[in-house]
Amino acid sequence: MKTERHFKLHGLLILIILILLAAFTNVEILRRNAEQRARQTAQPVSSPTVPAVTPALRENLSNFENNTIEIFRRVSPSVVSVGNKAIFRDLFGFQLYEIPQGVGSGCVWDKEGHILSNFHVIYEASSIQVTLQNGANFSAEVVGVDPDHDIAVLQIRAPESTLTPIPLGTSRDLQVGQNVMAIGNPFGLDTSLSLGIVSALGRSIISMTGRRIYDVIQTDAAINPGNSGGPLLDSTGRLIGLNTAIVTTSGSYAGVGFAVPVDTVRRIVPQLIAFGKVPRVGIGIQTVPDHLTRRAEVVGVAIFNVQPRSPAGRAGLQGLKQTPRGNIVFGDILVEVDGSPVKCNNDLAAIMDRHQAGDIVKMTYLRGNERLTVELTLENEE
Repeated sequence: MKTERHFKLHGLLILIILILLAAFTNVEILRRNAEQRARQTAQPVSSPTVPAVTPALRENLSNFENNTIEIFRRVSPSVVSVGNKAIFRDLFGFQLYEIPQGVGSGCVWDKEGHILSNFHVIYEASSIQVTLQNGANFSAEVVGVDPDHDIAVLQIRAPESTLTPIPLGTSRDLQVGQNVMAIGNPFGLDTSLSLGIVSALGRSIISMTGRRIYDVIQTDAAINPGNSGGPLLDSTGRLIGLNTAIVTTSGSYAGVGFAVPVDTVRRIVPQLIAFGKVPRVGIGIQTVPDHLTRRAEVVGVAIFNVQPRSPAGRAGLQGLKQTPRGNIVFGDILVEVDGSPVKCNNDLAAIMDRHQAGDIVKMTYLRGNERLTVELTLENEE
């Protein structure tokens, strides 16, 4: 009986083993078949809703969009970030630490590493950092400043291969309504592009020194804190202005921005690089304040006095005079310069602002009932 049960148990054990082997074999076959089907059906996945970006897709864009893309690609390496740090001192004047004052923008001027920006961007800076579009940082030195026009020239020691000078245009031939672009770092958002038009020409704004900047370009391209010192470009990608100021009630973009015209920039920057400052030009006169000439119902710029060895002195121009009875009477009154009417001191300053030493100007003035004209060579003034 024991032997019979032993054989029965042995047979049952063999049966169980065979069943397990068969099950394992089936599982393995199913696994291999699944792998084979996966290899046969596996294909590279590409989403039909997100096609790869290729240059061919630009054919679907408008000419205006393609032009904007190309200008940004070409010109954006010329735009830099300008960081300003100031020394924080205690009540006794001891230096404690440097603190960031803000970030503005700038443009690469030449391969020598000169950087164009606004004076107010670097005002009271103890140290200045310039960051190129590729992320490289450089300490910058101040080469020269012209606070009256809110212009500053810095210099960095960067390899020439990393510097892309910005292409220069002109501002004298601008037209209201033409397209413009602004590139800068609004609120620290580096290399941001905005679009707009020339909204108006011939505007004037007040610089930090209280002096007027003339012939300023008004634009509705978005300009915010951080854009200052960045370029305003025409539709060919040329620099036509240096973004400088905005009109706003909130401190941010309100649709009215201003740029110093590039014709002014082109005249001033070489002088800043050469001399560190911009000598003022003139003819050697002091003028009567406008409110006094208006009170006397005089239209024009009345000469107060004349420096003897100046262009005006050599030409015989005359200032205020005192009569034998002690009365003060007007001398010569400037009414026209190079064909442009001069009705106030601002008119004369605006014309002088477009010239440099050595330029010859034709001045028309009134002496009593006579209308006289003289040619004068402008000289630098202290």
